[in-house]
Amino acid sequence: MRENQPIGIFDSGMGGLTTAKEIKRLLPNESVIYFGDSKHLPYGDKSKDVIIEYSEQITRFLIEKGCKAIVIACNTATSNALHEVKAIAESHKVPVYDVISPVAEKVAYAFNQNIGVIATKSTIASHIYRKSIRKLNKHIEVQELATPLLAPVIEEGFNNHAISEIVLRTYLNNKKLQNIDSLILGCTHYPLILNEVKQFYQNKIQVIDSPLIVANFIKHDLEKRKLLSNTSNSVYEFYVSDLNPNFARLAKKFFGSNINLETINLNNPIPALSNE
Repeated sequence: MRENQPIGIFDSGMGGLTTAKEIKRLLPNESVIYFGDSKHLPYGDKSKDVIIEYSEQITRFLIEKGCKAIVIACNTATSNALHEVKAIAESHKVPVYDVISPVAEKVAYAFNQNIGVIATKSTIASHIYRKSIRKLNKHIEVQELATPLLAPVIEEGFNNHAISEIVLRTYLNNKKLQNIDSLILGCTHYPLILNEVKQFYQNKIQVIDSPLIVANFIKHDLEKRKLLSNTSNSVYEFYVSDLNPNFARLAKKFFGSNINLETINLNNPIPALSNE
């Protein structure tokens, strides 16, 4: 039955595991297939065409694996390749969820007036958060800052470390962020340093919990589409394009030690998919 097929989730590395973790918590009956493109990390310094190419390859892989929905758990892929991913997935009647739209909608109707966004260079260059939020509420000010060193620092396991503290402090002291009342962590890696961000601000501003917002949106939409799993036999499969020990450690921390983890090369030709 289609509702018992897995949810496909992908990111440039291990950051998307923060979104996958919340999906698991809110939807414990759902099976998950996760692809971390660690070989090509970070996406934030890649060209739009290259990000589209990687995202299309991964989307085809997840559809071939029988996924009933695709979650782009990567802000950079969302801001550069959402249209292309949807074109592939929706031709197979597979819905696509991103990590930006639900967050933009949530904060646009909250009490925030001056929102900060930190993200990769590519996400900030697209201005997707500013456009998405102000399209819904033109009275909100959105300050954007590229923080390209954070994802690699986190991917290398230096979160909650002197290195991440120095990098984070340097970015958050930027004058663009001086008058914000809330902050969006516009990269799925960044929730892994959520406590460090809160400590920097001493809880004086609201730090948006993006993974929870996204997971709630997915839960309600799958329910509306009648695609929620009706079995408790959930299975978690993880694929990476290059094995990073920190990825394996975090995946086991979030999903337990009994997980399937495999390295796979998507650069090999992927067979054309049938629309049946």
